[in-house]
Amino acid sequence: MDRRIEEPASAVGTAEGEASLLGRVAAGDRRAFEMLYRVYFPRLARFLQRMTRSVPLIEEIVNDTLLVVWQKAATFDGSCKVSTWVFAIAYRKACKALHALDEPAGDAADECVGDDAGRPDWRFEQQRLAHAVDAAVATLPLAQRAAFQLTFYHDMGYAEIAEIMECPVNTVKTRLFHARRRLATLLEDQLEIRP
Repeated sequence: MDRRIEEPASAVGTAEGEASLLGRVAAGDRRAFEMLYRVYFPRLARFLQRMTRSVPLIEEIVNDTLLVVWQKAATFDGSCKVSTWVFAIAYRKACKALHALDEPAGDAADECVGDDAGRPDWRFEQQRLAHAVDAAVATLPLAQRAAFQLTFYHDMGYAEIAEIMECPVNTVKTRLFHARRRLATLLEDQLEIRP
């Protein structure tokens, strides 16, 4: 007998829904893990894309991260959000993988800007700026790059980032200060030539 029950859309996407889902994962519920996997794979891949720029490495890190989530779900104590816990695992896995490679990030992958503007010059300008920002972000030290990404691309606060990166909140603020300053310097010329 198939006892599969469709999950309401609200089961994931909220802190309470994700905590409940993780509780089911801890109890060995494979369906709950599938749902968690589908929610976190794209989020983690976006986070890691700017850290590693290697699609095979991103997939490996995400899968390693989610394997840890599957194996260690019972150890989650609820002292932080599930997303903080999962991103912290991914961050540590990425740092370990990058240290093992001991090489700089590769070329940026193209990201389609979208076709809503319809004007070739606008699209070209958006792509040029996106590449310039990606290139500038890629020059940041890993800790600054990760803090910048978690702030601007994943909308996380200082405390959550500090928990993920296992450092004091003031260290996160300092990293973001230096990241912003360096990016402003690197992108100063790019922004001045906009039409």
